[in-house]
Amino acid sequence: MDWKPHAERLAAEVTPPLSRWRNAVAATPRHVFVPRWWERAGGDTWVLRDGRSDESAWLRAAYTDTSLVTRVGPLHADHARSDDRPTGLPTSSSTMTGLVVRMLRHGLLYDGADLGLIGTGTGASTALAALRLGAAHVTAMDVDPYLTEAATARLASLGVFPWMVTCDATGPLPEDFDRIVSMVALSHLAGVVAALRPGGRLVTTLARMNVIITADKDVDGSAHGVVEWDRAGFMSARTGADYPPGAGELFAAIRDREGEEVTEGRYPVLNVAEAWDVQAMLELAVPGVETFHEERGGERTA
Repeated sequence: MDWKPHAERLAAEVTPPLSRWRNAVAATPRHVFVPRWWERAGGDTWVLRDGRSDESAWLRAAYTDTSLVTRVGPLHADHARSDDRPTGLPTSSSTMTGLVVRMLRHGLLYDGADLGLIGTGTGASTALAALRLGAAHVTAMDVDPYLTEAATARLASLGVFPWMVTCDATGPLPEDFDRIVSMVALSHLAGVVAALRPGGRLVTTLARMNVIITADKDVDGSAHGVVEWDRAGFMSARTGADYPPGAGELFAAIRDREGEEVTEGRYPVLNVAEAWDVQAMLELAVPGVETFHEERGGERTA
């Protein structure tokens, strides 16, 4: 399969001409990490795509700057049957390459830096980091043993051998690092800050908030940072095979219930999940808030 022209085109699309990441993107065979993936089939249902059954579609998907969902709920695409139609939230993916590069660039990486990557996913982001820093300086972590196992095998097939660790990133990390970049959204930062060496830098998004924060660790163990003028949406860190049940059944139960007062609003009904700044403000005001939005014909409900 002649994948290199596709990777070079993607590299030119997501990196500036003189970027150190351009060669890494151009040299990464992303299709190796995503042989099968899920696509939405309408509503909450997903349908399986198998790259080997259609190589042109495989190359098109793998080398487009988009995220490819590889796991829905507890079902990974690698283990699925062609007629499986899972429903629910994605729990793992190969993150869009441009976003991976942006997150790594926020880390202000330097030669010799030891990098901890949280959220192994397919291993494609680990490959990029290893090509830039050297595999011996990269540790990739994920809560899911299959993800670390599969990523290890696929990286090894390319002759890339970073450290791969199965662990829960919501708890203590297995070692300390000069840089930590999280490809999942974190709820608590104490554990990752503790794993930073003095002078180290953390790059992450926050759970249910589509903001990127960077924080630098001081000698006294504290960390100070900023919300970057950048946005990203990552899956929240999980501790098991799937996320706990949400409030979906409650929303369905109250959808048509009579209230004390039912009126027609003067203003458009907002889908908070797509209004990232509003969602962030709600999360700050009421941590853990859940929102619901649907459209039936010309009627919108939030």
